[in-house]
Amino acid sequence: MGQQLLLGVDVGTYETKGALVTPQGAVIATAARAHRLHFPRAGWAEHDPEETWWGDVVHVIRDLLQGVSADDVAAVGISAIGPDVLPIDKDFTPLRNGILYGIDTRATAQIDALNAKHGADTIYQASANMLSSQAGGPKILWIKENEPEVYRQARWFVTATTFIVARLTGQVVVDYFSAGDQHPLFDPWAQQWNAQMAEGIVDLERLPEVRWTQEVVGGISQQAADATGLKTGTPVITGTTDAGAEALSVGVVEPGEMMLMYGSTIFIIQVTDDNQAKDERLWASSYLFPDTWCLLAGMSTSGALTRWFRDELAPDLVAAEEAGGEAAYAVLAREAAAVAPGSAGVIVLPYFSGERTPISDPMAKGVIFGLSLTHTRAELFRATLEGMGHGIRQNVDLFTEIGARPTVIRAVGGGTKNHTWLQAVSDITELPQEVARLTVGASYGDAFLAALGVGLVDRPDQIRDWQGQGTTVTPNPKNQDTYRALHRVYSSLYGATKEQMHELSRLGY
Repeated sequence: MGQQLLLGVDVGTYETKGALVTPQGAVIATAARAHRLHFPRAGWAEHDPEETWWGDVVHVIRDLLQGVSADDVAAVGISAIGPDVLPIDKDFTPLRNGILYGIDTRATAQIDALNAKHGADTIYQASANMLSSQAGGPKILWIKENEPEVYRQARWFVTATTFIVARLTGQVVVDYFSAGDQHPLFDPWAQQWNAQMAEGIVDLERLPEVRWTQEVVGGISQQAADATGLKTGTPVITGTTDAGAEALSVGVVEPGEMMLMYGSTIFIIQVTDDNQAKDERLWASSYLFPDTWCLLAGMSTSGALTRWFRDELAPDLVAAEEAGGEAAYAVLAREAAAVAPGSAGVIVLPYFSGERTPISDPMAKGVIFGLSLTHTRAELFRATLEGMGHGIRQNVDLFTEIGARPTVIRAVGGGTKNHTWLQAVSDITELPQEVARLTVGASYGDAFLAALGVGLVDRPDQIRDWQGQGTTVTPNPKNQDTYRALHRVYSSLYGATKEQMHELSRLGY
Protein backbone atom coordinates (compact mmCIF):
# COMPACT_ATOMS: atom_id res chain seq x y z
CA MET A 1 0.00 0.00 0.00
CA GLY A 2 1.53 3.27 -1.14
CA GLN A 3 -0.61 5.58 1.01
CA GLN A 4 -3.71 5.43 3.16
CA LEU A 5 -6.70 7.35 1.84
CA LEU A 6 -10.23 7.79 3.12
CA LEU A 7 -13.06 7.80 0.60
CA GLY A 8 -16.29 9.69 1.36
CA VAL A 9 -19.39 9.94 -0.82
CA ASP A 10 -22.52 11.99 -0.16
CA VAL A 11 -25.76 11.75 -2.14
CA GLY A 12 -27.58 15.08 -2.01
CA THR A 13 -30.90 16.29 -3.35
CA TYR A 14 -29.55 17.38 -6.74
CA GLU A 15 -25.96 16.16 -6.77
CA THR A 16 -23.69 13.39 -5.50
CA LYS A 17 -20.21 14.41 -4.36
CA GLY A 18 -17.17 12.43 -3.32
CA ALA A 19 -13.75 13.10 -1.86
CA LEU A 20 -10.49 11.23 -1.33
CA VAL A 21 -8.74 12.52 1.78
CA THR A 22 -5.51 11.75 3.62
CA PRO A 23 -5.50 10.94 7.36
CA GLN A 24 -4.26 14.51 7.90
CA GLY A 25 -7.29 16.01 6.11
CA ALA A 26 -5.70 16.96 2.77
CA VAL A 27 -8.10 16.55 -0.15
CA ILE A 28 -6.48 14.45 -2.89
CA ALA A 29 -9.40 14.33 -5.31
CA THR A 30 -13.07 15.29 -5.59
CA ALA A 31 -15.80 14.17 -7.97
CA ALA A 32 -19.42 15.13 -8.54
CA ARG A 33 -22.40 13.94 -10.52
CA ALA A 34 -25.68 15.83 -10.95
CA HIS A 35 -29.01 14.04 -10.83
CA ARG A 36 -32.73 14.69 -11.06
CA LEU A 37 -35.35 15.19 -8.40
CA HIS A 38 -38.72 13.79 -9.46
CA PHE A 39 -42.04 15.46 -8.61
CA PRO A 40 -44.66 12.91 -9.77
CA ARG A 41 -47.46 14.93 -8.17
CA ALA A 42 -47.82 18.15 -6.20
CA GLY A 43 -46.40 17.52 -2.74
CA TRP A 44 -44.43 14.43 -3.78
CA ALA A 45 -40.63 14.33 -4.10
CA GLU A 46 -38.73 11.19 -5.14
CA HIS A 47 -35.39 9.84 -6.32
CA ASP A 48 -34.76 6.85 -8.54
CA PRO A 49 -32.63 4.72 -6.16
CA GLU A 50 -30.95 2.63 -8.86
CA GLU A 51 -30.00 5.55 -11.05
CA THR A 52 -29.51 8.30 -8.48
CA TRP A 53 -28.39 6.59 -5.27
CA TRP A 54 -26.52 3.49 -6.33
CA GLY A 55 -25.68 4.64 -9.87
CA ASP A 56 -24.21 7.92 -8.69
CA VAL A 57 -22.14 6.28 -5.96
CA VAL A 58 -20.65 3.84 -8.46
CA HIS A 59 -19.77 6.61 -10.94
CA VAL A 60 -18.32 8.93 -8.29
CA ILE A 61 -16.18 6.20 -6.73
CA ARG A 62 -14.84 5.19 -10.13
CA ASP A 63 -14.03 8.84 -10.89
CA LEU A 64 -12.20 9.20 -7.56
CA LEU A 65 -10.12 6.09 -8.20
CA GLN A 66 -8.75 7.42 -11.49
CA GLY A 67 -4.97 7.37 -11.04
CA VAL A 68 -5.27 5.92 -7.52
CA SER A 69 -4.80 2.30 -6.52
CA ALA A 70 -7.80 0.71 -4.80
CA ASP A 71 -5.22 -0.80 -2.42
CA ASP A 72 -4.67 2.71 -1.01
CA VAL A 73 -8.27 3.16 0.16
CA ALA A 74 -8.27 2.41 3.89
CA ALA A 75 -12.00 2.87 4.52
CA VAL A 76 -15.23 4.16 2.98
CA GLY A 77 -17.88 6.46 4.49
CA ILE A 78 -21.29 7.13 2.97
CA SER A 79 -23.95 9.72 3.68
CA ALA A 80 -27.13 10.62 1.83
CA ILE A 81 -30.27 12.69 2.05
CA GLY A 82 -32.70 11.86 4.79
CA PRO A 83 -34.94 11.06 6.42
CA ASP A 84 -36.36 9.16 3.49
CA VAL A 85 -38.08 5.82 2.93
CA LEU A 86 -37.31 3.09 0.42
CA PRO A 87 -38.82 -0.41 0.43
CA ILE A 88 -36.35 -3.08 -0.76
CA ASP A 89 -36.56 -6.85 -1.15
CA LYS A 90 -34.20 -9.46 0.30
CA ASP A 91 -31.74 -8.89 -2.57
CA PHE A 92 -31.62 -5.12 -1.90
CA THR A 93 -33.69 -4.41 -5.02
CA PRO A 94 -35.83 -1.25 -4.75
CA LEU A 95 -39.57 -1.84 -5.06
CA ARG A 96 -40.41 1.80 -5.89
CA ASN A 97 -38.72 5.20 -5.98
CA GLY A 98 -37.36 6.58 -2.72
CA ILE A 99 -39.77 8.90 -0.90
CA LEU A 100 -37.78 11.93 0.22
CA TYR A 101 -37.56 13.93 3.43
CA GLY A 102 -39.80 16.83 4.52
CA ILE A 103 -40.23 18.28 1.04
CA ASP A 104 -42.44 15.22 0.31
CA THR A 105 -45.75 15.96 2.03
CA ARG A 106 -47.89 13.05 0.81
CA ALA A 107 -48.40 11.44 4.25
CA THR A 108 -50.55 14.18 5.82
CA ALA A 109 -53.52 11.82 6.31
CA GLN A 110 -51.28 9.22 7.94
CA ILE A 111 -49.86 11.84 10.31
CA ASP A 112 -53.40 12.80 11.31
CA ALA A 113 -54.37 9.14 11.80
CA LEU A 114 -51.34 8.38 13.99
CA ASN A 115 -51.93 11.48 16.09
CA ALA A 116 -55.56 10.42 16.53
CA LYS A 117 -54.53 6.88 17.47
CA HIS A 118 -51.80 7.65 19.99
CA GLY A 119 -52.24 11.32 20.81
CA ALA A 120 -49.75 13.92 19.57
CA ASP A 121 -48.34 14.46 23.05
CA THR A 122 -47.82 10.71 23.59
CA ILE A 123 -45.90 10.52 20.31
CA TYR A 124 -43.82 13.52 21.33
CA GLN A 125 -42.98 12.03 24.72
CA ALA A 126 -42.07 8.70 23.09
CA SER A 127 -39.88 10.05 20.30
CA ALA A 128 -38.91 13.64 21.30
CA ASN A 129 -40.54 14.75 18.05
CA MET A 130 -43.95 15.80 16.79
CA LEU A 131 -45.01 14.15 13.57
CA SER A 132 -44.44 16.25 10.46
CA SER A 133 -43.68 15.79 6.78
CA GLN A 134 -40.12 15.05 7.96
CA ALA A 135 -41.18 11.86 9.77
CA GLY A 136 -40.41 8.43 8.28
CA GLY A 137 -43.11 6.41 10.04
CA PRO A 138 -46.10 8.03 8.31
CA LYS A 139 -44.43 7.54 4.92
CA ILE A 140 -44.11 3.80 5.55
CA LEU A 141 -47.79 3.80 6.56
CA TRP A 142 -48.62 5.65 3.34
CA ILE A 143 -47.00 2.83 1.34
CA LYS A 144 -48.92 0.25 3.37
CA GLU A 145 -52.23 1.94 2.67
CA ASN A 146 -51.67 3.07 -0.92
CA GLU A 147 -49.27 0.48 -2.37
CA PRO A 148 -50.13 -2.71 -0.47
CA GLU A 149 -48.31 -5.02 -2.89
CA VAL A 150 -45.10 -3.03 -2.56
CA TYR A 151 -45.52 -3.09 1.21
CA ARG A 152 -46.08 -6.85 1.20
CA GLN A 153 -42.98 -7.54 -0.91
CA ALA A 154 -40.68 -5.32 1.15
CA ARG A 155 -38.13 -7.14 3.29
CA TRP A 156 -36.81 -3.85 4.71
CA PHE A 157 -37.76 -0.18 4.78
CA VAL A 158 -34.52 1.76 4.60
CA THR A 159 -32.94 5.18 4.11
CA ALA A 160 -30.75 6.10 1.15
CA THR A 161 -27.59 5.63 3.21
CA THR A 162 -28.73 2.21 4.44
CA PHE A 163 -29.52 1.14 0.87
CA ILE A 164 -26.10 2.17 -0.43
CA VAL A 165 -24.20 0.54 2.45
CA ALA A 166 -26.26 -2.64 1.94
CA ARG A 167 -25.28 -2.67 -1.74
CA LEU A 168 -21.62 -2.19 -0.77
CA THR A 169 -21.42 -4.71 2.10
CA GLY A 170 -24.56 -6.83 2.34
CA GLN A 171 -25.28 -5.35 5.80
CA VAL A 172 -28.58 -3.56 6.50
CA VAL A 173 -27.77 -0.96 9.16
CA VAL A 174 -28.68 2.59 10.13
CA ASP A 175 -26.97 4.96 12.53
CA TYR A 176 -28.62 6.31 15.68
CA PHE A 177 -28.75 9.84 14.30
CA SER A 178 -30.69 8.73 11.20
CA ALA A 179 -32.88 6.29 13.13
CA GLY A 180 -33.92 9.20 15.33
CA ASP A 181 -35.44 10.83 12.23
CA GLN A 182 -37.78 7.92 11.65
CA HIS A 183 -40.24 9.08 14.27
CA PRO A 184 -42.37 7.81 15.87
CA LEU A 185 -40.58 4.49 15.32
CA PHE A 186 -37.42 5.15 17.37
CA ASP A 187 -37.08 5.63 21.12
CA PRO A 188 -34.11 8.00 21.59
CA TRP A 189 -33.88 7.38 25.34
CA ALA A 190 -33.88 3.57 25.15
CA GLN A 191 -31.83 3.85 21.91
CA GLN A 192 -33.91 1.24 20.11
CA TRP A 193 -36.90 0.80 17.83
CA ASN A 194 -40.21 1.27 19.64
CA ALA A 195 -42.53 -1.73 19.18
CA GLN A 196 -45.57 0.10 20.58
CA MET A 197 -45.25 3.03 18.20
CA ALA A 198 -44.41 0.77 15.26
CA GLU A 199 -47.56 -1.32 15.74
CA GLY A 200 -49.79 -0.97 12.71
CA ILE A 201 -46.99 0.66 10.70
CA VAL A 202 -44.24 -1.93 10.32
CA ASP A 203 -42.79 -4.98 12.09
CA LEU A 204 -39.48 -4.18 13.76
CA GLU A 205 -37.62 -6.95 11.91
CA ARG A 206 -38.27 -5.02 8.70
CA LEU A 207 -36.21 -2.08 10.00
CA PRO A 208 -32.38 -1.92 9.86
CA GLU A 209 -30.08 -2.79 12.74
CA VAL A 210 -29.01 0.38 14.58
CA ARG A 211 -25.27 1.05 14.91
CA TRP A 212 -23.05 4.05 15.65
CA THR A 213 -22.13 6.17 12.66
CA GLN A 214 -18.39 5.46 12.59
CA GLU A 215 -18.62 1.71 13.29
CA VAL A 216 -17.18 -0.56 10.61
CA VAL A 217 -20.08 -2.80 9.60
CA GLY A 218 -18.51 -4.83 6.84
CA GLY A 219 -16.21 -4.92 3.86
CA ILE A 220 -16.74 -4.27 0.16
CA SER A 221 -18.37 -7.36 -1.37
CA GLN A 222 -17.18 -8.95 -4.57
CA GLN A 223 -20.24 -7.66 -6.41
CA ALA A 224 -19.65 -4.12 -5.13
CA ALA A 225 -15.94 -4.37 -5.97
CA ASP A 226 -16.82 -5.30 -9.54
CA ALA A 227 -19.17 -2.33 -9.80
CA THR A 228 -17.05 0.36 -8.11
CA GLY A 229 -13.42 -0.69 -8.61
CA LEU A 230 -12.83 -0.79 -4.84
CA LYS A 231 -10.90 -3.68 -3.32
CA THR A 232 -12.88 -6.53 -1.78
CA GLY A 233 -12.93 -6.31 1.98
CA THR A 234 -12.25 -2.56 2.18
CA PRO A 235 -13.91 -1.45 5.46
CA VAL A 236 -17.20 0.45 5.23
CA ILE A 237 -18.73 2.32 8.16
CA THR A 238 -22.45 2.62 9.05
CA GLY A 239 -22.61 6.13 7.60
CA THR A 240 -25.23 8.76 8.32
CA THR A 241 -27.59 11.38 6.93
CA ASP A 242 -26.01 14.13 4.84
CA ALA A 243 -26.78 16.86 7.37
CA GLY A 244 -24.94 15.01 10.15
CA ALA A 245 -21.86 14.46 7.99
CA GLU A 246 -22.01 18.10 6.87
CA ALA A 247 -22.15 19.34 10.47
CA LEU A 248 -19.16 17.23 11.44
CA SER A 249 -17.25 18.37 8.35
CA VAL A 250 -17.14 21.94 9.70
CA GLY A 251 -16.29 20.99 13.27
CA VAL A 252 -19.70 20.87 14.98
CA VAL A 253 -18.85 18.53 17.86
CA GLU A 254 -19.32 20.29 21.21
CA PRO A 255 -22.51 21.56 22.95
CA GLY A 256 -23.51 25.02 21.71
CA GLU A 257 -21.98 24.55 18.25
CA MET A 258 -24.53 24.97 15.47
CA MET A 259 -24.35 24.05 11.80
CA LEU A 260 -26.33 26.17 9.36
CA MET A 261 -26.44 24.34 6.04
CA TYR A 262 -27.25 26.31 2.90
CA GLY A 263 -28.21 23.39 0.68
CA SER A 264 -31.28 22.60 -1.41
CA THR A 265 -33.01 23.21 1.90
CA ILE A 266 -31.88 25.02 5.03
CA PHE A 267 -30.90 22.57 7.75
CA ILE A 268 -29.76 23.35 11.27
CA ILE A 269 -28.09 21.06 13.81
CA GLN A 270 -26.97 22.14 17.25
CA VAL A 271 -25.21 19.86 19.71
CA THR A 272 -26.69 20.21 23.21
CA ASP A 273 -25.62 19.32 26.75
CA ASP A 274 -28.14 16.51 27.26
CA ASN A 275 -31.34 14.98 25.97
CA GLN A 276 -33.61 17.24 28.01
CA ALA A 277 -33.35 20.21 25.64
CA LYS A 278 -36.31 19.84 23.30
CA ASP A 279 -39.37 21.65 21.98
CA GLU A 280 -42.42 20.52 20.03
CA ARG A 281 -41.55 22.92 17.20
CA LEU A 282 -38.06 21.43 16.74
CA TRP A 283 -36.68 17.95 16.18
CA ALA A 284 -34.38 16.12 18.56
CA SER A 285 -32.10 13.13 18.17
CA SER A 286 -28.95 11.38 19.28
CA TYR A 287 -26.00 12.96 17.50
CA LEU A 288 -23.31 11.01 15.68
CA PHE A 289 -21.41 9.56 18.66
CA PRO A 290 -22.27 7.78 21.92
CA ASP A 291 -23.56 10.08 24.68
CA THR A 292 -24.21 13.00 22.34
CA TRP A 293 -27.52 14.75 21.65
CA CYS A 294 -28.70 17.43 19.26
CA LEU A 295 -31.58 19.66 18.29
CA LEU A 296 -32.47 20.05 14.63
CA ALA A 297 -34.48 22.45 12.50
CA GLY A 298 -35.09 22.71 8.79
CA MET A 299 -36.73 24.89 6.19
CA SER A 300 -38.25 23.26 3.12
CA THR A 301 -36.65 25.42 0.44
CA SER A 302 -33.33 27.16 0.08
CA GLY A 303 -31.15 26.28 -2.89
CA ALA A 304 -34.26 24.72 -4.44
CA LEU A 305 -35.90 28.14 -4.28
CA THR A 306 -32.95 30.03 -5.74
CA ARG A 307 -32.84 27.39 -8.48
CA TRP A 308 -36.54 28.00 -9.21
CA PHE A 309 -35.92 31.76 -9.29
CA ARG A 310 -33.00 31.36 -11.69
CA ASP A 311 -34.82 29.00 -14.05
CA GLU A 312 -38.21 30.72 -14.08
CA LEU A 313 -37.38 34.41 -13.60
CA ALA A 314 -33.92 34.63 -15.17
CA PRO A 315 -34.05 32.41 -18.29
CA ASP A 316 -32.01 35.02 -20.16
CA LEU A 317 -29.15 34.55 -17.71
CA VAL A 318 -29.41 30.76 -17.98
CA ALA A 319 -29.26 31.00 -21.78
CA ALA A 320 -26.25 33.31 -21.59
CA GLU A 321 -24.48 30.89 -19.24
CA GLU A 322 -25.20 27.96 -21.56
CA ALA A 323 -23.72 30.01 -24.42
CA GLY A 324 -20.45 30.29 -22.49
CA GLY A 325 -21.17 33.43 -20.47
CA GLU A 326 -21.05 34.14 -16.76
CA ALA A 327 -22.89 31.81 -14.36
CA ALA A 328 -26.51 32.89 -13.90
CA TYR A 329 -26.25 32.60 -10.10
CA ALA A 330 -23.20 34.89 -10.08
CA VAL A 331 -25.04 37.55 -12.06
CA LEU A 332 -28.10 37.35 -9.79
CA ALA A 333 -25.89 37.57 -6.71
CA ARG A 334 -24.11 40.65 -8.09
CA GLU A 335 -27.44 42.31 -8.92
CA ALA A 336 -28.76 41.53 -5.42
CA ALA A 337 -25.61 42.96 -3.82
CA ALA A 338 -26.37 46.30 -5.47
CA VAL A 339 -29.82 46.45 -3.83
CA ALA A 340 -30.14 48.15 -0.45
CA PRO A 341 -30.92 45.89 2.55
CA GLY A 342 -34.66 45.43 2.85
CA SER A 343 -35.23 44.95 -0.90
CA ALA A 344 -37.37 48.09 -1.19
CA GLY A 345 -39.98 46.58 1.10
CA VAL A 346 -40.51 43.24 -0.67
CA ILE A 347 -40.86 40.31 1.76
CA VAL A 348 -40.81 36.68 0.67
CA LEU A 349 -42.26 33.80 2.67
CA PRO A 350 -40.14 30.95 1.28
CA TYR A 351 -42.82 28.28 1.75
CA PHE A 352 -42.67 27.08 -1.86
CA SER A 353 -42.74 23.40 -0.75
CA GLY A 354 -44.69 23.92 2.45
CA GLU A 355 -42.58 24.58 5.53
CA ARG A 356 -40.90 22.50 8.18
CA THR A 357 -39.76 24.23 11.37
CA PRO A 358 -40.95 26.20 13.17
CA ILE A 359 -44.49 26.13 11.70
CA SER A 360 -44.58 22.50 10.46
CA ASP A 361 -47.19 23.17 7.79
CA PRO A 362 -47.07 21.12 4.57
CA MET A 363 -49.93 23.26 3.19
CA ALA A 364 -48.07 26.55 3.58
CA LYS A 365 -47.57 28.47 0.34
CA GLY A 366 -44.89 30.81 -0.91
CA VAL A 367 -45.70 34.52 -0.70
CA ILE A 368 -44.09 37.52 -2.41
CA PHE A 369 -45.47 40.48 -0.50
CA GLY A 370 -45.22 44.24 -0.93
CA LEU A 371 -44.84 44.41 -4.72
CA SER A 372 -45.24 47.56 -6.75
CA LEU A 373 -44.60 48.44 -10.39
CA THR A 374 -41.24 49.90 -9.40
CA HIS A 375 -39.70 46.65 -8.18
CA THR A 376 -37.01 44.91 -10.19
CA ARG A 377 -35.81 41.34 -10.53
CA ALA A 378 -32.74 42.19 -8.49
CA GLU A 379 -34.92 43.35 -5.61
CA LEU A 380 -37.03 40.20 -5.85
CA PHE A 381 -33.94 38.00 -5.74
CA ARG A 382 -32.50 39.82 -2.75
CA ALA A 383 -35.90 39.58 -1.05
CA THR A 384 -35.84 35.83 -1.65
CA LEU A 385 -32.46 35.55 0.08
CA GLU A 386 -33.65 37.79 2.91
CA GLY A 387 -36.86 35.77 3.28
CA MET A 388 -34.81 32.69 4.02
CA GLY A 389 -32.79 34.79 6.46
CA HIS A 390 -35.96 35.73 8.33
CA GLY A 391 -36.94 32.05 8.47
CA ILE A 392 -33.51 31.19 9.86
CA ARG A 393 -33.94 33.88 12.51
CA GLN A 394 -37.27 32.36 13.59
CA ASN A 395 -35.54 29.04 14.14
CA VAL A 396 -32.50 30.51 15.93
CA ASP A 397 -34.80 32.56 18.16
CA LEU A 398 -36.60 29.36 19.07
CA PHE A 399 -33.33 27.71 20.10
CA THR A 400 -32.62 30.77 22.26
CA GLU A 401 -36.12 30.68 23.76
CA ILE A 402 -35.62 27.17 25.14
CA GLY A 403 -32.18 27.95 26.55
CA ALA A 404 -30.07 26.56 23.71
CA ARG A 405 -28.75 29.74 22.09
CA PRO A 406 -25.79 28.80 19.89
CA THR A 407 -22.30 29.75 21.01
CA VAL A 408 -21.09 29.63 17.41
CA ILE A 409 -22.78 29.20 14.01
CA ARG A 410 -20.79 27.40 11.33
CA ALA A 411 -22.16 27.97 7.84
CA VAL A 412 -21.70 25.37 5.15
CA GLY A 413 -23.13 24.40 1.76
CA GLY A 414 -23.33 25.86 -1.72
CA GLY A 415 -25.11 28.99 -0.53
CA THR A 416 -21.99 30.12 1.35
CA LYS A 417 -20.53 31.13 -2.02
CA ASN A 418 -23.06 33.97 -2.10
CA HIS A 419 -21.64 36.59 0.27
CA THR A 420 -24.73 38.80 -0.05
CA TRP A 421 -26.86 35.96 1.29
CA LEU A 422 -24.45 35.24 4.14
CA GLN A 423 -24.29 38.89 5.13
CA ALA A 424 -28.07 39.26 5.02
CA VAL A 425 -28.50 36.22 7.29
CA SER A 426 -25.98 37.56 9.81
CA ASP A 427 -27.61 40.99 9.70
CA ILE A 428 -31.12 39.57 10.17
CA THR A 429 -30.19 37.08 12.92
CA GLU A 430 -27.72 39.56 14.48
CA LEU A 431 -25.25 36.70 14.87
CA PRO A 432 -21.84 36.04 13.30
CA GLN A 433 -21.26 33.02 11.10
CA GLU A 434 -18.03 31.11 10.67
CA VAL A 435 -17.38 29.79 7.18
CA ALA A 436 -15.04 26.82 7.08
CA ARG A 437 -11.75 26.95 5.22
CA LEU A 438 -12.68 23.77 3.35
CA THR A 439 -16.23 23.63 2.04
CA VAL A 440 -16.03 20.19 0.45
CA GLY A 441 -19.18 19.28 2.36
CA ALA A 442 -20.66 16.08 3.73
CA SER A 443 -18.28 13.82 1.79
CA TYR A 444 -15.42 15.38 3.78
CA GLY A 445 -17.24 14.48 6.99
CA ASP A 446 -17.78 10.97 5.62
CA ALA A 447 -14.04 10.60 5.03
CA PHE A 448 -13.33 11.76 8.58
CA LEU A 449 -15.85 9.29 10.01
CA ALA A 450 -14.20 6.51 7.98
CA ALA A 451 -10.83 7.54 9.42
CA LEU A 452 -12.33 7.43 12.91
CA GLY A 453 -13.79 3.99 12.21
CA VAL A 454 -10.46 2.41 11.32
CA GLY A 455 -8.41 4.30 13.92
CA LEU A 456 -6.56 6.71 11.64
CA VAL A 457 -7.90 9.52 13.85
CA ASP A 458 -8.72 9.09 17.53
CA ARG A 459 -11.32 11.70 18.49
CA PRO A 460 -14.21 13.57 16.83
CA ASP A 461 -12.70 16.97 17.69
CA GLN A 462 -9.70 16.21 15.48
CA ILE A 463 -11.84 17.38 12.58
CA ARG A 464 -10.74 20.88 13.64
CA ASP A 465 -7.15 19.94 12.85
CA TRP A 466 -8.35 18.88 9.41
CA GLN A 467 -10.25 22.13 8.84
CA GLY A 468 -7.88 24.80 10.12
CA GLN A 469 -8.95 28.44 10.37
CA GLY A 470 -11.94 29.74 8.40
CA THR A 471 -13.44 33.21 7.96
CA THR A 472 -16.18 35.03 9.89
CA VAL A 473 -19.14 37.06 8.62
CA THR A 474 -20.19 39.63 11.25
CA PRO A 475 -23.51 41.51 11.48
CA ASN A 476 -23.57 45.06 10.18
CA PRO A 477 -25.20 47.19 12.92
CA LYS A 478 -26.24 49.79 10.30
CA ASN A 479 -28.83 47.31 8.96
CA GLN A 480 -30.24 46.33 12.34
CA ASP A 481 -33.23 48.70 12.47
CA THR A 482 -34.26 47.91 8.88
CA TYR A 483 -34.25 44.18 9.38
CA ARG A 484 -35.87 44.26 12.82
CA ALA A 485 -38.83 46.21 11.39
CA LEU A 486 -39.16 43.90 8.37
CA HIS A 487 -38.84 40.81 10.57
CA ARG A 488 -41.94 41.91 12.47
CA VAL A 489 -43.85 42.07 9.18
CA TYR A 490 -42.42 38.72 8.05
CA SER A 491 -43.42 37.07 11.33
CA SER A 492 -47.03 38.24 10.99
CA LEU A 493 -47.54 37.24 7.34
CA TYR A 494 -48.00 33.51 7.86
CA GLY A 495 -50.73 33.95 10.44
CA ALA A 496 -52.44 36.51 8.24
CA THR A 497 -52.51 34.22 5.18
CA LYS A 498 -52.62 30.70 6.67
CA GLU A 499 -56.36 30.25 6.12
CA GLN A 500 -56.06 31.23 2.46
CA MET A 501 -53.02 28.96 1.99
CA HIS A 502 -54.97 25.99 3.34
CA GLU A 503 -57.99 26.80 1.19
CA LEU A 504 -55.78 26.68 -1.91
CA SER A 505 -54.51 23.26 -0.80
CA ARG A 506 -58.09 22.04 -0.33
CA LEU A 507 -58.84 23.24 -3.85
CA GLY A 508 -55.99 21.09 -5.11
CA TYR A 509 -53.41 23.82 -5.76
